[in-house]
Amino acid sequence: MSSTLRGVFRGMEICMAAFIIHTHGRLQEWVAEEKGYFPAEGLIDYRLSSHGLLTAAHVHAPAMLDNRHGAYQTYEQGRDASISCACHWTVNKAASAQLGRLWGECYTVTPCAIFVPAASPIRSPEDLADIEVHVGYQSGSHYTTIQALEPFLPLDRIKLSFSGSPADRVDQLLDGTAAAATVFGAQYYLIEQLGFRKILDATFMIAAMVPEGVEIPDVRRYFAALRRAQADIDVSHQPYTRYYANELPERHRALVDVRRFGPGERFVFEPYTQEMYERTQAWIDERVIFPTGQPTPTPYSDAVIRVAA
Repeated sequence: MSSTLRGVFRGMEICMAAFIIHTHGRLQEWVAEEKGYFPAEGLIDYRLSSHGLLTAAHVHAPAMLDNRHGAYQTYEQGRDASISCACHWTVNKAASAQLGRLWGECYTVTPCAIFVPAASPIRSPEDLADIEVHVGYQSGSHYTTIQALEPFLPLDRIKLSFSGSPADRVDQLLDGTAAAATVFGAQYYLIEQLGFRKILDATFMIAAMVPEGVEIPDVRRYFAALRRAQADIDVSHQPYTRYYANELPERHRALVDVRRFGPGERFVFEPYTQEMYERTQAWIDERVIFPTGQPTPTPYSDAVIRVAA
């Protein structure tokens, strides 16, 4: 059975059970849970969960060279969720391959940066020429590192090491196996608090994926709850930063005070437009991030869900 069909069948199974929400290392779902916004918006039967690349259950393992299991591969395999997130490049590409549909009514923006150890001689983006930056394969850190470094370095001098999940990259910075790594969200605040040096901002956009068979009214209820949660976070994020502890492995939680973290990923309730979709496809193809000869992308009208009036 193809990976596409596996994803479809898993989506059909999901829609018959609770509405399963993959949290994304962020605050909004936890605030909505605390405030009762999901049931207030009519989403009664739901469950918060996580996926393999962003989970507090992550176990420290030796670094795997050329680890090519990233966000896109999790969509090929089929995520066990009614709604999940990844960088907009991966969700765009996965939706164009009919592994689900991109939710086109909003997106988020997450703080992200390339960090190096405090004692590193690397001081500027130009110093990263020919230095391997640890990223996740076909995940947000992969694309955004290229995008961030291109104004400073020719493409052939941007070197990447595909080194696993966000938690893996934290481990690699801590144990000295990474000369540089790109981290975002909670891991960004963690590494910053531990005194690593920020070399270059790499803030990027995240999109949501809806599998086949999930009820669209439930998706709208989910996002309505998160819109309310976002307003609470905008007014004052400090009461909620404790929830980052739910998203970090214990070995990392023990190193930092999550109360000092920032608001993190922020929802933007604006459409993911056809121009964004096609421009992103072209950007990925120009840099040959996926093998050449890929099937023709599904058109925007079929790959992206637009339901707003």
